[in-house]
Amino acid sequence: MSGNYYFVIIGHQDNPIYEQEHSSRDSQNKKDDYRDLCQFVAHASLDMIDEHMWTTNNMYLKIVDKFNDWNVSAFVTAGKQRFIILHDVKNEDSIRQFFQEVYELYIKVAMNPFYEPNTPITSQVFHQKLKVLCRRYLI
Repeated sequence: MSGNYYFVIIGHQDNPIYEQEHSSRDSQNKKDDYRDLCQFVAHASLDMIDEHMWTTNNMYLKIVDKFNDWNVSAFVTAGKQRFIILHDVKNEDSIRQFFQEVYELYIKVAMNPFYEPNTPITSQVFHQKLKVLCRRYLI
């Protein structure tokens, strides 16, 4: 699966905890605009995610929203953190596996006694492992 993606973890108070993007765009201005648009679309999809979350027992909600050529897929944890990925290439199996592995990583961070729940994740180890997962499943 190759294409553009934007991944964000949203806390249960609707605050961003972690974000990462991959874009084939070149210039810094376009990259800033791209990031702003992705943040807007991800935040706008929170209402759709909240609606879908109550209609199923699954943590993986599949594609919950669309914006132009972007698909919005979501995963909701037991603690109501939302994992959101905006992607332009459809591949539900890879995205589901990606979410499951990211959830395992997130659990390890959340179990750290020095991590304050619902605060931004600043761990470089988490960032590097997430990059590896992105290369494996999304790029």
